[in-house]
Amino acid sequence: MICRWRPRARDLWDRFWEALRPLDPYRSVKAALGALVIVSVIITTLLVFVAMHSATELRVITVFSIIASLLITQFVATGLTAPLGEMTEVTRAMAHGDYTRRVRADRRDEFGDLADAFNRMAADLEAVDTHRKELVANVSHELRTPIAALRAVLENVVDGVCEPDADTMRTALKQTERLGRLVEHLLDLSRLDNGVVPLHARRFEVWPYLSGVLKEANMSRGASTLSGTGTHTRADVHLHLDVSPPELTAHADAERLHQVVANLIDNAIKHSPRHGRVTVRARRGDGPEGLVLEVQDEGPGIPESERYRVFERFNRGGPGSSGPGTDGGTGLGLAIARWAVDLHGGRIGVAESPRGCRIRVTLPGLESSRG
Repeated sequence: MICRWRPRARDLWDRFWEALRPLDPYRSVKAALGALVIVSVIITTLLVFVAMHSATELRVITVFSIIASLLITQFVATGLTAPLGEMTEVTRAMAHGDYTRRVRADRRDEFGDLADAFNRMAADLEAVDTHRKELVANVSHELRTPIAALRAVLENVVDGVCEPDADTMRTALKQTERLGRLVEHLLDLSRLDNGVVPLHARRFEVWPYLSGVLKEANMSRGASTLSGTGTHTRADVHLHLDVSPPELTAHADAERLHQVVANLIDNAIKHSPRHGRVTVRARRGDGPEGLVLEVQDEGPGIPESERYRVFERFNRGGPGSSGPGTDGGTGLGLAIARWAVDLHGGRIGVAESPRGCRIRVTLPGLESSRG
C-alpha cells in the first residue's frame, strides 16, 4: 500500500512544483529579480533591527547594507547575463561562417528557452549553408558530362578523326542543348526541401533512348582519355544494352531519367575491373508504361552493411584500390539519381547479384501522373 502511495505523492508534488514555476528563481528571470529585491530588503531590515538594539551607528549599518546588496546583485546579474555573453560569442562565429557552434541550453528559465530557440536557428542556418554548397557541387557534377561529350566531338573534328558532317554536328548540337537544359533543371535542386519540382513526363521508346545515353557515355569516356583530366579513363570497359521487348515504351521525364541512367553508368564504369562489362537492362514495369531499369557491373560489389548509405550525398565509400571514392569523384552521382527517381514516385536500390553491383530503378509510369 505504501509502495503505491509514494509514486502518487511524488506525482502530486511534481505537479505542485510545476504550478509554482513563476515563483521558482531557477525557472523565471522575473522571479529571480523579485527574489533579489526581497533578499536585499530583508538584509537591510535585519541590519536596521540590529542597529536599533545595539550601539552601532546607523551610517555604518547603511554602508554594510549597501555592500551586501551590491554583492548579491552582482552574483545574480552574473548568473543571468552569462548566457547572453555565450550567445554573443556564437553569433560572432556564425558571422564568420562557422555554423557548428551551439550554446548551452541547461537552464530552466527564459534564457533556457532562448538558448533552445537560438540553437534551432543555428541548425537551420547550418542546413541552408550546407544545401548551398551541395547545390554548387551538384551543378558542377552534372555539367561535366555534356561538356566532356561536346569537347570530344570538337576534338575529333579538329584532329581529323571525324568529318564535320551533319551527324557529327547534330551530336554536338544535342549536347549543347542538353547543357542548356541542365543549367535550368539543376537549379531545381534548391527547392528539394521546400517544394515539389515539376516533371515533364512523356511517352518514349526505350531502346533508342537508352542507346543514345550509352553513346554519350562512350563519348564522355573518349573525352576523358584524350584530355587526361577526366575522373576516369576506362575506355576498356564495354557497355551492353539489353531491352526486352525491343519495342518497349515508357512514360517518364526523359531529362530526369537521363540523369539517373548517366550517373549509374558512370558509377558502374568507375568500379568495373579491367576489360569489364557494364550491362544496362530494361524491362516492362508493373504499371501502365512502367519501367524497370537495371545497371550492373562486374566490380567488387557493395557490402550489405553499406547499402543503406550508397545514395547519401557525399558518400564516397570506404578505402580500397577498387572501392568507391578512389576516383576523386564528389560522391553525388547516386544521390542525384535517387532524387530524380523520387520525383517520379519510383524506387531505387541495390539489388542482389551473384557478381558485381546491380542497381535497380522502378518507375511507375502513368500511375505517377495520376497521383
